[in-house]
Amino acid sequence: MRAQNVNVKPFDVSRLEAEVQEAVQQRQPYVQAVDQVPRSVPDYVKHRENATEIGKLSAEAIVKEYEATAKEIETMGQTVTEMVQRCDQLTASATAMLKDIKNTASRYRKEGKRMFDEIEQCSTATEEVRRMCEGFREKLTAKTTESVA
Repeated sequence: MRAQNVNVKPFDVSRLEAEVQEAVQQRQPYVQAVDQVPRSVPDYVKHRENATEIGKLSAEAIVKEYEATAKEIETMGQTVTEMVQRCDQLTASATAMLKDIKNTASRYRKEGKRMFDEIEQCSTATEEVRRMCEGFREKLTAKTTESVA
């Protein structure tokens, strides 16, 4: 256990206030004139002549925030523009692919028609050959029957 110091004086708030007041009075406060601080606002705004200094400062702070946000929005716009360009490239590529697809389908139709016509032509030729063979068979049968009789 520690030994308590009996000589310690209790804390006096009024004495602290007096010391702070004395320190403040001895030191000159640093005040910078508001007119000397360079301030800039965007070109699309202008201070009114009868605006108070507090009003001007508040308006400047707000317009700067709006301007920063507007610049961010413009940056997003550039990103969207890049996306649109990419979409245009994809559209051109897709259009070319669709043209190839249509050409391929057209070639398949043409080939299908060719096969259709060839099969029908072969069928007709086969039918003609069959009829000729039947005719020859009938002639041969008729000649054989005549020669036997």
